Amino acid sequence: MKNNGSLCQQFSRIIGGQPGFAGGKCVSTITRDQIRATILGKSFSVTSSFSFESLNTRTGRALCLGRGAFLQKEVNTFISAIRNQGIKITSVGNEWLFEQPRLIYINIESVDNPLVFARKVRRALDAIQ
Repeated sequence: MKNNGSLCQQFSRIIGGQPGFAGGKCVSTITRDQIRATILGKSFSVTSSFSFESLNTRTGRALCLGRGAFLQKEVNTFISAIRNQGIKITSVGNEWLFEQPRLIYINIESVDNPLVFARKVRRALDAIQ
């Protein structure tokens, strides 16, 4: 992924997250500081992450994945926005017990140009704001 450092920076800049690498893939993490969440009464940092890996240098397409954390009232809007752009929803559910407010996690996937995927994700995230 060494040569994809610049691509990872661009990917993260479009999404609005912090770039990084984990397991050989580019990961962009968004911290939703505006959500004051707790688990069992203790503060909890709400994050969403979006990544790409297995970049085909010939086609420019990669496996693009995402795991987003949403308030219940944001779920339908995000799902509609992401599906309208041809990105697959692979799961929807909560991950924690005793969290406040209730958080719903949505996993997405697509094989796409990473920057195109990032723009689609950004548009869907903008729809919930």
